[in-house]
Amino acid sequence: MLELNKVLIIGNLTRDPEVRYLPSGTAVAEFDIGVNRRYKNREGEPQKETLFIRIQSFGRTAEFCGEYLKKGRRVYAEGRLRSESWEAKDGTKRTRISVVAERIQFADPKPAAAAEEEGQESPAANQEAQGESGKEQETTTDNDLPF
Repeated sequence: MLELNKVLIIGNLTRDPEVRYLPSGTAVAEFDIGVNRRYKNREGEPQKETLFIRIQSFGRTAEFCGEYLKKGRRVYAEGRLRSESWEAKDGTKRTRISVVAERIQFADPKPAAAAEEEGQESPAANQEAQGESGKEQETTTDNDLPF
């Protein structure tokens, strides 16, 4: 019998990841992402629906999340679904479905502000610097080549 528990999802972080460590020393990161769905209703009017999903990661992936992910970043998460159940303070039973991510990847270009903080020029700044140089690049023709 075939079974599959695989999730591929892209969304925007709704808050910075929270990283904590288990007694064993394993890092655990938790954050939520928002995923939008756009569609048209029966009357043809555009509609938007947002789903918020809890993402958990462990080990080096969790450390990566804590170091590099920030609220608003677009990320790709690949993993599996996990169900959690607990009893709330008022005695009601609660259940939540979350994604345990085995792979996290940026899904947006690096923001210009983050690139400048690391001492790198953003692509836009780099283009401007090339445009302001005032020098035309020399072009090489076939006649200039020694062979």
